[in-house]
Amino acid sequence: MGTVRDYINIALPKGRLGEKAYSLLKNSGFECPAIEDPGRKLIFENPEKGVRYFWVKPSDVAIYVERGAADLGIVGKDILLEYAPDVYELLDLQMGKCHMAVAGKSGFRDPIGQTLRVATKFPNIATDYYNSKCRDIDIIHLNGSIELAPILDLSHVIVDIVETGSTLKENDLVVYERIVPISARLIANTASYQFKDKTINEICESLRRQVENKA
Repeated sequence: MGTVRDYINIALPKGRLGEKAYSLLKNSGFECPAIEDPGRKLIFENPEKGVRYFWVKPSDVAIYVERGAADLGIVGKDILLEYAPDVYELLDLQMGKCHMAVAGKSGFRDPIGQTLRVATKFPNIATDYYNSKCRDIDIIHLNGSIELAPILDLSHVIVDIVETGSTLKENDLVVYERIVPISARLIANTASYQFKDKTINEICESLRRQVENKA
């Protein structure tokens, strides 16, 4: 078995996005049959192809790449905006499309003259957005069930990822402002991009062609 440095090490987010990303990588010639029947394993390798995959929590992908445990990773643009990891963003994969938005109760009016209470899992994105509007806010950092905050008057609005908007509609919430589009990105460790540039560029260009062909 080779060492971590002998392989191209790729961090994949658990779930549908990771499965779709693996399909693209497989089509690029970096298949790993073991990953298709994973059981409880988290690490899969194909010595013949020189590739090793890790399944990790989506919000942790950038950490693995930034710290050098992975050479490449697939991560949502929301994570890159929120945490600003020191990685190279190589390609928009045009998958997992959604957007970051401001939402609140139907009929909401911004209480001008008051501090706006904003509930979110993304305090840095929310802060940057409202700073650009010169709006005073009070960030309420929540880790889940964000939609409850305005319903229970914990906050005036929320800043969260919106895909279909069905959860908002079911809770009588509406989108008031779209902040930024979100999609999956291919990222690289800065050192790996220098020392494994040939293989990384090969993967990146193959993925780019697949993305363009689907457009």
